[in-house]
Amino acid sequence: MASIDLVKQLREETGIAIMDCKKALEEANGDIKRAREILREKGKESLKDRSDRSASQGLIETYIHAGGKIGVMLHLASESDFVARSDEFKKLAHEICLQIAAAKPLFVSEAEISPEFLDGERKIYQKQMADSGKPAKIIEQVVEGKLRKYKQEVSLLSQPWVKDTSKTINDLLDESRRKIGERIEIIKFIRYEI
Repeated sequence: MASIDLVKQLREETGIAIMDCKKALEEANGDIKRAREILREKGKESLKDRSDRSASQGLIETYIHAGGKIGVMLHLASESDFVARSDEFKKLAHEICLQIAAAKPLFVSEAEISPEFLDGERKIYQKQMADSGKPAKIIEQVVEGKLRKYKQEVSLLSQPWVKDTSKTINDLLDESRRKIGERIEIIKFIRYEI
């Protein structure tokens, strides 16, 4: 039997339902570290089961920063209206808006970046390296490395979270998906700056 204090502690750390925390602690024989792992594993499994469900609900979150000089509008989707109205979901949407305001992404994911856009960046990097005197193979490796880094910088999901750089925005979404138990997707965002 798991102690009430351990259940409460696990609930506060993970945000997962009390009964699920209690079951995980019982399965882990009171080992809170193992219980966290169990909850993570179960969260991943339940998301796999839901992979065919669409995220057709959600909300539009807005954020205005710097005395009205920066504005963000975000479409964050979930499977159910119930989740979209939850405080946890609204908090996540707000955090993502803060990220967009601060980090200035251009795309939601790296997959959205067109080949034409990348070709333009590639040409810029090649011009920068043209007079370096390095062999063509080395120049190409440097250019490809710069392109990889650039794609991460301009893609919201790949960016380090401004509040905890050990996590990306995709990691933040994955944590929320496990806690909430539903698909959550960033559909689109717009960032304005004066």
